[in-house]
Amino acid sequence: MRPPLSDSHQPTRQRERAMKRFTSAGHAQRFLSAFSGISPHFRPRRHRLTAEDYRREMDTRFTTWNQVTGTATTAA
Repeated sequence: MRPPLSDSHQPTRQRERAMKRFTSAGHAQRFLSAFSGISPHFRPRRHRLTAEDYRREMDTRFTTWNQVTGTATTAA
């Protein structure tokens, strides 16, 4: 049986689980180097926002994303 994980190791474990999906370390590195710049754009600090402010912020972020990428997706 595994000992309980401390909070400090949780992010490491999450990364390890995600890495299992890649075929090689190089493939993972290429994906993560691009993804690390995009991901925070869609993760506002929700605990600091009211629901109305969160929806408004996500609408703004998806509008920006659509303009940059030329796509027509919307926030769900």
